Amino acid sequence: MTQTAPQPMAGRFPEELVLSTLFLMKRLGMSAKEQSFEAFEEAGLHPYHHAILAVLDEGSRETQGAIAEALGYDKGQLVGLLDELEEGGMVVRQRDPADRRRQIVQMTPEGRKGLERARRLSQSLENQFLSSLDADERRQLHDLLRKVAADQIPNCRMFSVSAKN
Repeated sequence: MTQTAPQPMAGRFPEELVLSTLFLMKRLGMSAKEQSFEAFEEAGLHPYHHAILAVLDEGSRETQGAIAEALGYDKGQLVGLLDELEEGGMVVRQRDPADRRRQIVQMTPEGRKGLERARRLSQSLENQFLSSLDADERRQLHDLLRKVAADQIPNCRMFSVSAKN
């Protein structure tokens, strides 16, 4: 009687991959992105718009270049996203009187409403995505991810790991 090698179970990843933290982070990131894009689209919003409005809400980076740098967006990509936000009445752009080459971007009252909707949606998505964790586990996961992000992602380095949302 000949023995055959065990066949992998259909519909699951190989154990070697599941034992890899980086693999899990990549797969979870892909899943979170897919779920976010679907939910934002259903709500008539876009995750990239949420990010831009959040930057504008901080009030310190109002030029197109500063927004692109803060978010790590290509400047050409940002122009298209700002066009969409402007068409939706969420932002206005004006030439900088001090430097006519720059555009100043400001959030409108409609943009504030859109930002609040995006924040609620984002919080709801996070609650659903992390529903298998209790509050302490969520805080611990968040702290660990911030620590890794501060080391790996330049735009996250300005935040202290101990800072809370």
